[in-house]
Amino acid sequence: MSGFDKVVDSYEDALAGLEDNMMVIAGGFGLCGIPENLIKEIKRKGTKGLTVASNNAGVDGAGLGLLLEDKQIKKMIASYVGENALFEAQMMSGELEVELTPQGTLAEKMRAGGAGIPAFYTATGYGTPVGEGKEVREFNGRHYILEEALQGDFSIAKAWKADRFGNLMFRKTARNFNPMAITAGKIAVVEVEEIVEVGELDPDEIHLPGIYVDRLIKGTFEKMIEQRTVRSA
Repeated sequence: MSGFDKVVDSYEDALAGLEDNMMVIAGGFGLCGIPENLIKEIKRKGTKGLTVASNNAGVDGAGLGLLLEDKQIKKMIASYVGENALFEAQMMSGELEVELTPQGTLAEKMRAGGAGIPAFYTATGYGTPVGEGKEVREFNGRHYILEEALQGDFSIAKAWKADRFGNLMFRKTARNFNPMAITAGKIAVVEVEEIVEVGELDPDEIHLPGIYVDRLIKGTFEKMIEQRTVRSA
């Protein structure tokens, strides 16, 4: 990278420095808005012992499911198992450590990590296994548990369009967890469909400023559909 220019030329360069046993925050929801090529690069690198925080782990053979195939993920912090049979099997056998976290809490843990907030209180999970062993406080007659923020060594995410300084635009529901995930990484790597020159994006349409982005790469995407639903003829 040169100065404010965040663009790198290869996926190898984009993930330079990612090592075994690191923590990765990944954007996406199911197969929507996932950093599919960055995930494939992690698979190619063979990086192992990873702790990955993401809404879920893709599906069998796609998304983060690719990393489960070679047991590159040691621990998943996710809101649900989803439609990934391998994720379920590894969790049930004890091969994969899983920390199930309520979806809104997971999003806030990422956002807090990016904002420099070490922890926060939430009523979600109080009185359930989610709250076991966590500090409890009472505010206005309601009980809350203390949840710690998440911060990864790397964050990987997908956006729609960016300028060379890393200012990002997302497209519709593909935004999902991506903005929070980006901010929660010490090194934030983003792949996009289109890169434009600085000044071409309307400032009012920028969803996340480039200050949060460290590396930017243009990719091509398969954009798989998790559950295809069509009307009968």
